[in-house]
Amino acid sequence: MKKVNFDAWVQLIGMISIVASLFFVGMQMRQSQQIALAGQQQARAAANIAVLSFLTESGIDQQLVFWEENFNYELSKKEIAFRNQLHSIWFLYENDYYQYRQGLMEESTWSAKLVGIQTIYDKCRGRVIYNQRAPMFAEEFRTIIDSFPDECPN
Repeated sequence: MKKVNFDAWVQLIGMISIVASLFFVGMQMRQSQQIALAGQQQARAAANIAVLSFLTESGIDQQLVFWEENFNYELSKKEIAFRNQLHSIWFLYENDYYQYRQGLMEESTWSAKLVGIQTIYDKCRGRVIYNQRAPMFAEEFRTIIDSFPDECPN
């Protein structure tokens, strides 16, 4: 059996170090991409929430005007605020779900969010808003919500 010289060992260790460095850089790039995508998702949610805040301040109900194309409605400012706030909260929880799926939210935080999601889902006067928005949620997110007991009478 031939004896491997010292130079060969140094070269082997050097190559292994380079491969390990490239692997580490690849993982860092993947994580940076995940964070960038999560930032884009959060920016979209924030933009939609800003629009909803403007509509609320203007006394416009997003559900009736945008979704149902009903421009002749009579809702109190409190009712409009309630309904628009539900849309805002669904944007937030949809974003939270995305952050959780990307591994950017701890399990204990997500568990607390689930309690909030079920609380909002149980707001029977606002169920029309969830029903309108649900088809646009990720299927996995809808599955979680649909697993909650339905406290609202049909």
